[in-house]
Amino acid sequence: MTDAWNDIKPELGFGAQSRANYAENPLRSRGRLFKEPESPTRTPFQRDRDRIIHSSAFRRLKHKTQVFVYHEGDHYRTRLTHTIEVSQIARSLARALKLDEDLAECLALSHDLGHTPFGHEGEDVMHDCMAPFGGFDHNAQSLRVVTHLEQRYAEFDGLNLAWETLEGLVKHNGPLVDGTGAPLGKFAGGQLPFAIRSYAERQDLLLGTWPGAEAQAAAIADDIAYDAHDLDDGLRAGLFAIDDMREVPFLADILADVDRAYPHLEESRKIHEIVRRSITRMVEDVIRHGFMNLAELAPQSAQDIRMAGRCIVGFSPELTAAEKEVKRFLFARVYRHEDVLAVRKLVAGVVRDLFRGFLADPGLMPKPWSIGLEELGDDELARRVCDYIAGMTDRYAIEEHRRLFDDTPELR
Repeated sequence: MTDAWNDIKPELGFGAQSRANYAENPLRSRGRLFKEPESPTRTPFQRDRDRIIHSSAFRRLKHKTQVFVYHEGDHYRTRLTHTIEVSQIARSLARALKLDEDLAECLALSHDLGHTPFGHEGEDVMHDCMAPFGGFDHNAQSLRVVTHLEQRYAEFDGLNLAWETLEGLVKHNGPLVDGTGAPLGKFAGGQLPFAIRSYAERQDLLLGTWPGAEAQAAAIADDIAYDAHDLDDGLRAGLFAIDDMREVPFLADILADVDRAYPHLEESRKIHEIVRRSITRMVEDVIRHGFMNLAELAPQSAQDIRMAGRCIVGFSPELTAAEKEVKRFLFARVYRHEDVLAVRKLVAGVVRDLFRGFLADPGLMPKPWSIGLEELGDDELARRVCDYIAGMTDRYAIEEHRRLFDDTPELR
């Protein structure tokens, strides 16, 4: 590094004044797969954040659904608004726990880049369609997006993100393999998704350890944001009533606090009070429990966090149980609501039709997707079709279905 670089680093916030020794230090990053000159004004993690924000995949999130399809109205969450909310919570957690805020933000901003159109229904259908070809997983697809599908730079495919960003992205929910290399969790008894296996041949992301604390902060921020905004959207959509939440002790306690403080509050403001207090309680619990775990572990480096053998940044046991009750409530009242299920059935047909149609006649895909098809084997062709569909927005998927089929549903 040049003397000028060393002179400017502290003024730009590159020092470790507010970062604990167990946080990721951008000055000690393990680097990028493709060597690049360092930026004189941004840390590696700040550059990663900027590359993610400027990517095509990130822009498409504004027209990708969470639970409701985009036709439902302008006030419901999309993947983009959800991602921004996760980013805000992740930065708050990172700041409180003295982690690297930029890396936590990076991981929050990139965590949903691989999602299909139409929310989890689209992912489920895509996984079924790809079952003969290795399956589909949105987290693995996010890795594929940032390491291959984004083709913007002259010297490499992907965004060439720092090792710490890729590691946190691919295993933000914990280790993917055990000590023998056998897959864990939802992949147990099978194999890791194609995108993860293929990238592991190029760069070792330590798939058998926990990720750094910043990735753990982004992962729990995702859960917090999901719970809060699905409560908000479900209430505003009329899928359940405020009083229905009294069956969940965590929510009943918050509702009682709001009623005591504001006994005559109008419903729209009451909904906001419930949601904001839910977020606050969850965030404060993670911070308290995180400091307890850190005090017990006494980590001296980011690697100590990875080797702890357990999650360090997460809910306390009490809130873990409470949050599971919230999720059970949302599953019954929102995700399995008859109105939502009716739309999910329609969009499942759209994704399935598109996959079968393009697989049967891949020349129907536009360029560059339809270039070089004769060189592809069956698995590679299916993956090409999968990549194309997974990158679609809800709106574009409907338009493509309408172009190819006569029975495109109206999602109203």
